[in-house]
Amino acid sequence: MQTRFKGRVWTFGDDISTDHIIAGKYLGTTDSKVFAEHAFEAVDPTWAKKVQPGDLIVAGDNFGCGSSREQAPVALKTLGISAILANSFARIFFRNAINLGFPVVECPGLKTGVKSGDIVELDMARGEVHLPGGPVMRFKPLPPNVLEILEAGGLVPKLRKELATKSAG
Repeated sequence: MQTRFKGRVWTFGDDISTDHIIAGKYLGTTDSKVFAEHAFEAVDPTWAKKVQPGDLIVAGDNFGCGSSREQAPVALKTLGISAILANSFARIFFRNAINLGFPVVECPGLKTGVKSGDIVELDMARGEVHLPGGPVMRFKPLPPNVLEILEAGGLVPKLRKELATKSAG
């Protein structure tokens, strides 16, 4: 699994809800491309067209609050967002993202050190974010069991692999 990412930052504030990320009117489909095309549409109707694969989201407190819709992290992962770094996450969003194999990292204070358009480097294994101009912010690395889920590409692929290993043995 890739543990290092370098990308352009998109900043968001506090209490970004799953409704902000993908409006309820798009939940009648299971097509992840539809979710991606309409990500953050209510906040900025052009945002999804401007995002490039490898970009990163940096946000404040309580990112992903609101309903437990898994379509929100699906939309951002489908767009090619490498990872989301926030002061804190709503727990259900955090779990949904990890279960989908989408890196989310709590890095309190990062939002005050970057602005949209900055290029940062994330090293999940070392627990570091390298900011423009050289400063490094540290965060508590994800625990090994969470890294295993991310490495497998999500919880379901991890469980399938474990079950296949058990039945072969």
